[in-house]
Amino acid sequence: MATNPARATGSVDIVATHLARVAGSGLTEHAYARALITATSPTTSRDLADAVHLLCAIHGKFPGLADIASTAAASPVRDWLRATADAFERERLFLVRLTSSVGPLPSTPGSAATESALVAQRRAIETLARSERTGCALGATTALVHDWRQIRAILDKAAERAGMDCPDSTLPDDGALAEAIALGTEGAASERALAFGAEQLQLQHRALFDLLEARAGAREDF
Repeated sequence: MATNPARATGSVDIVATHLARVAGSGLTEHAYARALITATSPTTSRDLADAVHLLCAIHGKFPGLADIASTAAASPVRDWLRATADAFERERLFLVRLTSSVGPLPSTPGSAATESALVAQRRAIETLARSERTGCALGATTALVHDWRQIRAILDKAAERAGMDCPDSTLPDDGALAEAIALGTEGAASERALAFGAEQLQLQHRALFDLLEARAGAREDF
C-alpha cells in the first residue's frame, strides 16, 4: 500500500513538535523537582516523603489517567493506552508501597488548602482522560509518561532512603510515544487536542510541585 509522502511528513512533524513540547514544559524544567533529586539537606527525607504522599494522592488511585483513557479511546491507540495503563499499574503499586515505607505525611501548615488542591487536580486529570476530543486523552497520557521519568527519579531516591527496592519501569520509551502520536492524530483538530491535553496535564504537575515547594518553605517557617 502506497504511503502519501505529504501525510508521512506531516506525521513526523506532529510527533517531533509534540515530543519537543512535552520535553520543554515538563517536570525536567521545574526547579523544585530537580532539586528533590539532588537534595542532601537535613530536611531531604521529609521533603521526599511529602512528595511521595502528594503524588500518591494524585496518581496512586485506580483508575488512573491511562486506565480511563483506554476505555473510551478510538481503536488506533486503544491497545497502546491499555499497555501503558498496565505499565502504570506497576508504577502505582510501587508508589503505594513507597508511601507506606516513607512514613506519615509531614506535618505542614495549611493542610486543608493542600487537600482541596489535590482534589481539584485529581478531578482535572480525570476530565482530561474522559475528554471526547480526539487526541486530548492521548496528549495527556504521553505527557504523563514523559513527566513520570522525572517523578520516578524522585520516587527512586525516596525508596533508596527508605531501604526499599525499586522495580524496573516498563513505561513506553520515546519510540513508542512517537508511534502512538502518529496513530492517534489526523487533522488539525486532533493535533490541537493532543497539544491541549499535554499542556493541561503538565500544568497540573507544575502546580503540584509548586505546592510541594511552598509546603517545604512553610515547614521551615513553622
